[in-house]
Parts: sequence; C-alpha cells; structure tokens
Amino acid sequence: MKLNIHDRFSKELPADPNKQNTRRQVQKACFSYVTPKQPSKPSLVHANLDLAQQLGIVKEDLQSQDFLNVFSGVTTLEKSRPYAMNYGGHQFGHWAGQLGDGRAINLAEIKHKEHHLAIQLKGAGETPYSRSADGLAVLRSSIREYLCAEAMHHLGVPTTRSLSIIKSGDQVMRDMMYDGNAAYETGAIVCRVSPSFIRFGNFQLLAFRQDIGTLKKLTDFTIKHHFKGIEAGTKQAYIDFFREVSMRTLGMIMHWQRVGFVHGVMNTDNMSILGLTIDYGPYGWLEGFDPSWTPNTTDKQHKRYRYGNQAQIALWNLLQLANALYPLVNDAKAFEDVLNEFGPNHKLQYESMMRDKLGLHMAQENDMILFNQLNKTLVKTETDMTIFYRLLAEIKKDDHPSLMLNAINLAFYEEDLDDEVKQAWLDWFGNYKNRLLQESLTDLERKKLMHAVNPKYVLRNYMAQLAIDDAEKGDYTLVTQFYEMLKHPYDEQAEYNQWFAKRPEWARHRIGCSMLSCSS
Repeated sequence: MKLNIHDRFSKELPADPNKQNTRRQVQKACFSYVTPKQPSKPSLVHANLDLAQQLGIVKEDLQSQDFLNVFSGVTTLEKSRPYAMNYGGHQFGHWAGQLGDGRAINLAEIKHKEHHLAIQLKGAGETPYSRSADGLAVLRSSIREYLCAEAMHHLGVPTTRSLSIIKSGDQVMRDMMYDGNAAYETGAIVCRVSPSFIRFGNFQLLAFRQDIGTLKKLTDFTIKHHFKGIEAGTKQAYIDFFREVSMRTLGMIMHWQRVGFVHGVMNTDNMSILGLTIDYGPYGWLEGFDPSWTPNTTDKQHKRYRYGNQAQIALWNLLQLANALYPLVNDAKAFEDVLNEFGPNHKLQYESMMRDKLGLHMAQENDMILFNQLNKTLVKTETDMTIFYRLLAEIKKDDHPSLMLNAINLAFYEEDLDDEVKQAWLDWFGNYKNRLLQESLTDLERKKLMHAVNPKYVLRNYMAQLAIDDAEKGDYTLVTQFYEMLKHPYDEQAEYNQWFAKRPEWARHRIGCSMLSCSS
C-alpha cells in the first residue's frame, strides 16, 4: 500500500519542541509529535472502499496486513510523523483553556488526484493533551461515529468522513453515563478523514495566550490552503475569511435542521473551521419532533445544545472566533457587520429549506405563518420527523385535509389523536392545501422535489445500538447493512423498508437509544 504523503500542517506551522508524551501546557506551537499506542491484536470491523479510493488505496489493500497495521497505529507511514493538534475552546459556554487532541492522532495528509485529505486515528492512545484520560476509544462510540459520518455525507451534510474501524484487541475501562458504574469495554480505533481538522479552538487558544505571531501564521495557512478565493495576509483577507467561515457554518447548521440531526456538543473546540460536522459524540436524530430535545445527558438540565437552538449557538461560537481573530484586524465593526448578517441569512435559508421540505416551488410573503403553524402542530403529539416529511410527499393537492391527515398517520406514536390535536392538523392541512393549489408544480414534480431533501432513512439511535450490540458479539452484519443502506438515504430501497419505522418502545429510555453521554 503506497500513499502519496503531502503534509502541510506539520511542515508549515510551528511544532512543540518537547518530544515527551507527557500531559502539559504547550506554548507557541500548533501541534505536538506523538506516537500511537500499540494495539495488542488489531482486527478489521469495516472499511470504506469509496473513501479509500480517494486516498489512492485499492480494494485489495483493505484486507492487507499493511492496512491493518497503519490504521490501527501499529506502524507509521513512511515519510510521515504523527502529531496531535493544540487548541482550546469554550465548553458549554465556559472557557476551558487548552484542550487539544486528547484521543486523536493525525497520521498524515494524503494527496491523490484532486483530493488532499488528512487522516486521523481516534482512540489510538495518549497525547500531551489527554489530561487525565487514556486517549483510547471503545467499539460502541467508534461504530456510532463511523456510520454517522458516512450517513451524513450521503445525506449531503458537510462532514468529516470515516475510513475504517479496527478493534484493538484491548479492553478499555469506561463509565458510560458518568454514574460510577465503570466497566471494561471492547477497544477500537476509527480512522477519520477530512480536508482539515482545524477548529475554532485552534485560533482561540493562540489569541487567549496573546501569541499573535503564531495566530497569524495559522490564519494565513488556513486561508492559503482551504479558502482559495482569498489572498492571505491583509486585514480585509481576515474579514473575508471570517465571513466565509460564518457562511459555511450556517450552511452546515441548516443541513442539520433539514434532516433532524442534533450534534449534542457544540463546544467551540468541536466546530470545524471548514463548516464540517466534526466529533460525533452524544449526537442524536429527532424522532419525536421536539425543538427542545438534546441527546446529551451532560446538557439535560440547561439544554444549551438542543435542536432548536443550534443556529443561535453557531452564532455565539462565531462571536468567540471573531474575538480570537480580532488582534489581526483591530476593527470590531468589521466583525460585527459579519455577525449581524447571520440572523437575516439564517431566516432566508430557513424559509428556503422549509419550502423545499414542503414541496413549495414559489416563495410567498406569508409562508412563515404556514411553517410556524406546522412546527406548533408537530409537537402537539409525538410525531416522527423523518416519516412525517417523507409521507407528506405522497398526498395529492386535490385531497381533502382528512385524507391528507390519514396519509401521514404512520408518523404518529399514538394511534388515536384526541379531538383538539386532530383539529389542529386538519386546520394546518387546510392551509397547506390552499398553498399547494397556488403552485404550478404537479403532484409528481412536488414529490420529486420533496424526496430530494427529505430522507427516507437516517441512522436512528436504536439502529446504531442494534449494530453495536451485534458487533460486541463479533457479528458485523448490521454495520455493513446500515453502511450500504445509508449510502442512498433518499431512495426507496424497498429491501430496507423495515428501517423506515418509528423508534420501538423498548428503545425509548434505553441507554444509547435516547440519552447519551460525552463518552458515547
């Protein structure tokens, strides 16, 4: 297996001169060189051929000992030096200081044809940034990340991706719910792939330490390699860079909202500077539509990162990034102008997203009234978001509102609606029908539009848990099945119809299916 190593981050930015792998504060450096932990008996769970080919890895390589060794951390790629990134961040709204790659080790950057991608092992051992942790990962969290990153990619959501899951052969102690019930679990390493793993927190830590020289180097590097339309080195370039980051971040959030995804931990150290979904921990998918829902037990009380608050949190995080970049510009108004664009842009993008989800081709002045009425009606009874929008495409605009209601009945968790809820739905369908009758689209054209943005299949939490349960027994059938199914989430795929279903009752309160921790 030969890979074209083309490291930029570790070649062009300052390294930590201390080569000791000890927990410490790392100053005036963007990264520290580290060595992955040697797993005792690595074995492949799954590998992603589509992504492998973008790295120059062929199908035969995936079953080779060389592949297993490299992507489990046994051996280091020739002409590369693994490293961990140095960054800080706000966690749940509070400045946490230096954080860094505590259980992620960057192997190299690979250039192949038009692709330039960084490869990173998650769960490959300690780094100077591990603090009191062991730098390892377990099979359940690795499966969740591997499958979800690929599911998001095929949904059209900007995201990091997954190349492989490899069991380490070691047992790892974890307290899954932070309740004092620690237990040994199966260790695993997942290989993550992205154009870059730079985060908001990389810039924040340097600004906090007033290391403006390194901050400028990092910002110029990021613009040069990842924001091609901007000429690095001027104050205007830094403002243009910030504006582009803001736009990409908003675009990512709108995709999350569209498919019903809740990240769970939108700390600034989990925010990609490229506007990619990164760090899949206690994420979740809206099943019963509830804007106040978050999957993270740590956030259970305040619900800072709830579904309906993700755009506001993105804006708050962008403000922190603006504060970090300010020393390069010394012009608060320029940043404020960009931040003030976020709200109006969010409103425009939200309206456009909702029109697409509802199959509306033309914009009308009162559309927000229809959207708000729908959101209020959706929460009157537990309604599966994915199933609702998918079935909504099946109605005919000449149907009576009662027929429309019957068409989406499968989305309700309760079989019988009370009179008040039923009337609310009939009222909304009446307004929706009137709106559809003003459209020029045929029913078939509308259905095609809606099916392109409303997936039939998402990685529901209980599905991931079923795959984990089987994988813990050595059976990877569901991992493979979900991987294949989620490559075509908008297609009917009748052979997978059993997964177009509401969350089963047994999963309502089960750990891993409803609430998860940052250990997930």
